[in-house]
Amino acid sequence: MFAVIKAGGKQYKVTKNDVFSVEKIKAKKGLEVKLDKVLLAKEGNSTHVGSPYVKGACVVCEVLRHEREAKVTAFKYKKRKSEKKKIGHRRDVTVLKVKEIEIAKG
Repeated sequence: MFAVIKAGGKQYKVTKNDVFSVEKIKAKKGLEVKLDKVLLAKEGNSTHVGSPYVKGACVVCEVLRHEREAKVTAFKYKKRKSEKKKIGHRRDVTVLKVKEIEIAKG
């Protein structure tokens, strides 16, 4: 069983007990979060495709921690102009663990 969910403007394929990071969510460590934007869910031989989301489906996740990702560096350079610019950023993320995938019957 797996599901494709949308969180923070990105799509993730998740299964039970997966650990993944999403854009920062305002939730305390150890709490459960329900992600209800399920685009696709597959259970056995049946596939549920949403338009845009599957009705009654959600993914229950546990918040493991909040952290910052490794720095991403962008270096801009223009030849023969003596123009250089080095900038970077670190993204704030929330690390989640999938507890279960719920699909509405019927």
